[in-house]
Amino acid sequence: MPRLQKTIVLVGMMGAGKTAVGTALARALHVPFQDSDEEIVKAAQMSVAEIFERDGEAFFRARESEVIERLLTGAPAVVSTGGGAFMFEANRELISRLGVSCWLKADLDLLWSRVKGKNTRPLLRTADPRATLSGLIEKRYPIYGRAQVTVEAEAALSIEAMAQKVIAALKSQPGLFAEEP
Repeated sequence: MPRLQKTIVLVGMMGAGKTAVGTALARALHVPFQDSDEEIVKAAQMSVAEIFERDGEAFFRARESEVIERLLTGAPAVVSTGGGAFMFEANRELISRLGVSCWLKADLDLLWSRVKGKNTRPLLRTADPRATLSGLIEKRYPIYGRAQVTVEAEAALSIEAMAQKVIAALKSQPGLFAEEP
């Protein structure tokens, strides 16, 4: 099994599978899995929704950038970011300099099937959450398209099979893996 040299940063929409696939990917590569949102929640001792409500999005995004930088400067790992993290130029620059960005790309129907009925998504607390999700896709996909690697999510694939698809796509990145001696 090749050894990871840099941190892989999963980007994409809520429901794209960043946490589930990221966990399986980390297991397959024998590295830690870290979730930037979870790290922020731990540090703030409140949920992402509570941080948004109490301190606003700008405060949350500043903490998110600090956490992403800390995770990228640690030992190689698989990091899942919140859906909005990659929208910020500073985060994209940091990720491309210190790690490899991988977009888990999923269509609206797949995303909606995974997030509908969950009240843990502050951005979807709207009168028409599916339309809100569609609007986010329109705004974010051109930016997500700047990721170094894009992997199309497939509803029919198991989480482990999706992780293997990601590994296969990542093998094209120079310097990401070192072969074991």
